[in-house]
Amino acid sequence: MDNRLESSESCRNKCAGCFRQFNKMEHLVDHMRTSYHSAHEPICGVCGKHCRSFESLREHLIGPLPKLECARVFGVRGCNFCLTILGNPSSLRAHRAQCQFSKASYGLLSSRMSNLGLHNDFKIDSGREKYGFPQVVALGCKMVGGGSDGTLDLCARVCLIDDNENTIFHSYVKPLLPVTNYRYDTTGIRPEFLRDAMPVKQVQRKIQDYLCNGEPTWKIRSGSGKARILVGHGTDHDLECLGVDYPTHMIRDTAKYPPLMKTSKLSNSLKYLTQAYLGYDIQTGVQDPYEDCVATLRIYMRMQSQVHGAEDYPVSTDAQNRNNFAAWRQYELERMAPDQLLEISRSDYYCWCLDSQKMPEP
Repeated sequence: MDNRLESSESCRNKCAGCFRQFNKMEHLVDHMRTSYHSAHEPICGVCGKHCRSFESLREHLIGPLPKLECARVFGVRGCNFCLTILGNPSSLRAHRAQCQFSKASYGLLSSRMSNLGLHNDFKIDSGREKYGFPQVVALGCKMVGGGSDGTLDLCARVCLIDDNENTIFHSYVKPLLPVTNYRYDTTGIRPEFLRDAMPVKQVQRKIQDYLCNGEPTWKIRSGSGKARILVGHGTDHDLECLGVDYPTHMIRDTAKYPPLMKTSKLSNSLKYLTQAYLGYDIQTGVQDPYEDCVATLRIYMRMQSQVHGAEDYPVSTDAQNRNNFAAWRQYELERMAPDQLLEISRSDYYCWCLDSQKMPEP
């Protein structure tokens, strides 16, 4: 009898987000203070479970030990790329045709590998510029090796594209330090390509001015200047190698975005993310930064186009989320239903779906 009562009590103390059960309500409240469940988390379309990342949701649906009922439904009506559950198999077929990208859809990348295909000056669409909304650009770099053992990354090729996958800037870069390993098998770069290439300092100034629209970085950091959203994979490393200083709040990094990370909170490779979420392979053989730019941009657009429930404020830090619960006394929180606790919980990361609310179409 006591066991039945304890089990019944645990069910009443079941998290409305991840479905964990707790023996005491105070333990559920403690869990909600630190779980940051919100409408911005990946959510199972069958049972409604909140997951910390899409990889966690993928394991829930098709992992080694999936939730059986969810796996059954997903096997018939689930999209392997965006993990959405469709109404019926015919709807799924139509959805997949749109959801799966084709590598060939953005042209022959091999033609971009020659010197003649590079643009060492910015190509700007003045018709789009006049509207003044923050444009999205994707950055990709390829590194050669410096130092005595060739392990020091030196940027030798850089590419910027706009949100229509058009090339804005694409150039070889002459590093400040001597190159000791050209990493030809993956970069395709030869010494003669860098001999008359644009110096890294000049590339740095061009990219910095373009991203910040010619305004000083401090003004962008303060939120008073106009800047572009910069998309990339391992963007901090690329910017560091270029010597470009750019505000963190304007960067969208597919390597650091929590919903795209592993369940262990480590980064996934861009190659894996492209295959898993876009449905095609990249970085086979000689690699092109344009190809990486397109992949990161498409992944960003997929994440940005998600529709989530509104919250009182767009994102919270740890302190803000604690303060959100601190507005209530402990005994009041323990009297709330699990659904009410979920309602007042907030995300601890900035969801990219919020970008669509800030960028009205021209």
